[in-house]
Amino acid sequence: MALDTTDKRILAALQKSGRMSNSDLSEAVNLSPSACHRRVQRLEKEKYIKDYVALLDARKMGVPTTVFVEITLQGQADEVLDAFEKAVSRIPDVLECHLMAGSADYLLKVVAENTEDFARIHRQYLARLPGVAQMQSSFALRTVFRTTALPVA
Repeated sequence: MALDTTDKRILAALQKSGRMSNSDLSEAVNLSPSACHRRVQRLEKEKYIKDYVALLDARKMGVPTTVFVEITLQGQADEVLDAFEKAVSRIPDVLECHLMAGSADYLLKVVAENTEDFARIHRQYLARLPGVAQMQSSFALRTVFRTTALPVA
């Protein structure tokens, strides 16, 4: 299914405010409410819209510290990668895990209360991950901007 300009306007609006009513959405994209509803249902069915979520404030949730962890594994065999990915997916403080091209094999985004809490996460979880040869952590000093919105051009 190809996206037309109306579909793209719907997606852009929903990325800004996922709780927007169909009435408000149809007005924002200049479409009748029934036509807008049908398009949203189609976008959901076709998996352009994967889910609706609430974005929480990390500071208010008590985890204002963001740490990026580069991990290099001992090898690249499928068993090593699979074991690592399975284990890292069970760590509650890891928000993202990316298989990388470059110097590190994986890049993790971890949240913590502070440096002491990250030390606990490191000891309790990260240091026990299977197949790890090297780990390097970088603390974010300040988040300049953050978005979950994908470009809809």
